Amino acid sequence: MYDVVTFGEAMIRLSPPNFQRLEQARSFDLYVGGAELNVAVGVSRLGMKSAWVSKLPKNGMGTLIRNRAQEAGVDCSHVIWSEKGRAGLYFIEFGSSPRASSVLYDRAYSAISMIQPEEIDWPKVFSGSKHFHVSGITPALSPSAAETTVEAIKAAKKGGVTVSYDLNYRKKLWSPADAKKIQEPMMANVDILITTEEDTNIVFGIKEKNYEAAAEKLAQTFKFKIVAITLREDLSVWRNNWTAIAYQDGKIFRDKKYEVEIVDRVGAGDSFTAGFLYGWIKEKDVQKGVQYGNAFAALKHTFPGDFNWSTLEEVEAQLKGAGLRISR
Repeated sequence: MYDVVTFGEAMIRLSPPNFQRLEQARSFDLYVGGAELNVAVGVSRLGMKSAWVSKLPKNGMGTLIRNRAQEAGVDCSHVIWSEKGRAGLYFIEFGSSPRASSVLYDRAYSAISMIQPEEIDWPKVFSGSKHFHVSGITPALSPSAAETTVEAIKAAKKGGVTVSYDLNYRKKLWSPADAKKIQEPMMANVDILITTEEDTNIVFGIKEKNYEAAAEKLAQTFKFKIVAITLREDLSVWRNNWTAIAYQDGKIFRDKKYEVEIVDRVGAGDSFTAGFLYGWIKEKDVQKGVQYGNAFAALKHTFPGDFNWSTLEEVEAQLKGAGLRISR
């Protein structure tokens, strides 16, 4: 039924305009975002059929989140509506060198943190579907969200659906010890791990001489089919270098490095995941996955908000070496 199914929280994002601090704000720019929803939006923008599974409050805030997802082409028919809980919020203060940007969460008691195992009919969700994606943010929300994540991954594997997992460690949600204890058993049913060197070290204690060795160690330790590691160099708050590599069966897949001028970097990693899944699912090629993932992530930096509004044509133009002259 779906090319990609994702499961996780989406929040309403508020940011003061013009580099203001929260205490200065008189108005906010409003967007919707969340790691797994960002991936579902990304693959939809690239022409694949996606579904996002979550639990939302039965009020205007929940409806706003659902509407934004549907506007981006994501199927929300499996979202559970709840009389309890709330929509999570998060706030971004955009900095400029030497002041870094910062995030403030206000997500306690969100509806999805109250989700319970067996609330979702996973066999129905996965019937005819190809791939399932979730991240380490979802099990960090609550013990019941962690149990539901485990249930979802097992149901996907039972249904013959491949599984990708973005480690996505968030120190404001849980400790490294809890992250390891809860996530390590899940890895037995994960086909593709997407991570960073930093998160790999924090959660699993794996630190190697370089990122290629870290990818190989992860694959050997957990028997992943593929490990992808994203790589960001912070040249300044608003100028970065971006690339990624992937490991499969003893081989490292590389791509060029993109220098990006940043409008908004939030969601770039999720865009890499979406582009990678597009290349890997459509082309059945890890190298294509890395190339599409990198180009899609690089383009994400040029849009405000968490979602990536690039088109497949724009991504493929990047792969062919698109220039910077105005398009007329």
